[in-house]
Amino acid sequence: MTARLQYKTWLMALALAAVFVSTSERLKSAPRQSVSVEMQVALPLFVQVFMAMGDRYLAADLAAIRALVVAPEKMQPDEFKILGKVQKDVSWLNPAHEDNYYTAFAILTQYGELDSAQTILARAGRVRYFDYQPSFFYAFNLWYHKHDPAGAAAWMLEAAEKLPDPDQRLTMQNLAARWMDRAQDTELAIRVVEAMAKEARRKDFRAYLELRVVRLRQLHQLRTAAAAYRERFGRPLPNLQELVNSGMLPVLPQDPFGFGFGFDPQGEIVLRTSPP
Repeated sequence: MTARLQYKTWLMALALAAVFVSTSERLKSAPRQSVSVEMQVALPLFVQVFMAMGDRYLAADLAAIRALVVAPEKMQPDEFKILGKVQKDVSWLNPAHEDNYYTAFAILTQYGELDSAQTILARAGRVRYFDYQPSFFYAFNLWYHKHDPAGAAAWMLEAAEKLPDPDQRLTMQNLAARWMDRAQDTELAIRVVEAMAKEARRKDFRAYLELRVVRLRQLHQLRTAAAAYRERFGRPLPNLQELVNSGMLPVLPQDPFGFGFGFDPQGEIVLRTSPP
């Protein structure tokens, strides 16, 4: 290489280095657009199956892995909608997918996609006949997020039936019976707990459930009397004793558990869960 060619080569290298340094400095100060790569799009189901060479279970696994590796703390609200769609697709392709229903319960319910999570849990509960957890999680969401004690109790009873241990099964059945105390439809609650008592295998548990039926009947009696009081006098019931003072009831019912009855913040008569 001649001295002149070497000189030109070094000169070009220096020029390129100067351009690189100048451009880098400009880019440092330029505003940057935040781009999330967590969950941009949900592919149509037929595309997912096609990309998995026609294997729906492989397609479910690929989509489930995609859902597992996201970082929720970096995601935007719209991306959680896409995540819900991706996980619902997994549950359609393979409703028994364990990782999918676990992450759906853990993530989707916490980030505003409760309905998607419930769809996934319901599908898993139907096919995983050996696994109590999808039905248990579904019941919990109905109780805690949807405020539906009757629906929650029904799913809790379904979960209990999948437990092999009789003591654990009894614990879940008891929880379902207690949730029925909060049902708005007291007649439905009475029928459910009565049915549970008839099907109970242990005599002590059957007797306990029968006492819960007594309490529910007393609650129904009080609520019916309170509604009649409101219709007759045109005002809400101020206290339970007023039902006796006004002649609506001969005496107040005595709770067999000794906890008695009270009013919730909305003025509805409810069962107490502890002594007053």
